[in-house]
Amino acid sequence: MAPPTDVHAMPPARGGVKLRSVGVSGIRKPLTVRRGGTSHVLAVTFQVAVDLPGDRKGSDLSRNAEILAEVVDHTATRPAPSLEAACSAIAEELLRRHAYATEASVEASAEYFLRQGISEEKRSYEDYTLLAAAHAVRDPQGKLARRRSVGAEAVGMTACPCAMETCRERLVEEYPLLADPQFRSMPMISHNQRNRTRLVFELDGDAEVEVEEVIAAIEAAQSSPTYAILKRGDEGQVVLSAHRHPKFVEDVVRDLLASLPQRFPAVPDPVSVLATTVSEESIHKYNVEASHRITFGELRHPASA
Repeated sequence: MAPPTDVHAMPPARGGVKLRSVGVSGIRKPLTVRRGGTSHVLAVTFQVAVDLPGDRKGSDLSRNAEILAEVVDHTATRPAPSLEAACSAIAEELLRRHAYATEASVEASAEYFLRQGISEEKRSYEDYTLLAAAHAVRDPQGKLARRRSVGAEAVGMTACPCAMETCRERLVEEYPLLADPQFRSMPMISHNQRNRTRLVFELDGDAEVEVEEVIAAIEAAQSSPTYAILKRGDEGQVVLSAHRHPKFVEDVVRDLLASLPQRFPAVPDPVSVLATTVSEESIHKYNVEASHRITFGELRHPASA
């Protein structure tokens, strides 16, 4: 029996147009990662793709699923050193299996749990999101260039500084005692929002970062972390802490970026970071966002930024 016709390899009806990215998304796999002597099994959602030349009708999508299965299954006995390292291995294998492709991209997100709490006796597993990606490019001589990134998302809260000062001014009119200077530093009522902040490192060479340090940096930049387990007094503590540190989304991004050189002294100057934050507004019918990309060199030497 003759082999079936390879329709994917046929010329397209509308030829000559190279497509930058064709692939599959939403594939979930258990990936084993070993960091610091501890193994973690991550539930990862992958998106993988390669470019497609203009003389091919379609990409061989089944190869993408096969590569994911092989690389991920391999980690059950030989854990990956990191989520981004697994993405890099997948990107390289994509180019090896898709001989017609010159670019491969892999994006991954995973649930991650850390024992956190407002106090030691109330620590429990809080959920975060790990983020990783890899991009591989093959030049005409067959040499590969690689980029990889890693980061995290944490959910906390912010309190609006503008509404806080407006409330303070109005309450002073009602309660003149509040005009006393000793009350100027007292936290004031304001509207709060759930804040989602992401920090992603675009790594060069052998540079590495620990995701738990990334999460700590994010939570320190928000008005306050949030927790699953809070008793009545704990709720008051979180609210007071947030209102003692009111922040716009602009403040969250700036404070987060400013903290990075001290938190990550070993990260080289060429490494860039992308900070993105979204406040899910409580009194507005829209969300508020801010983001900024900058290198560690620019953070360490602000005059050049």
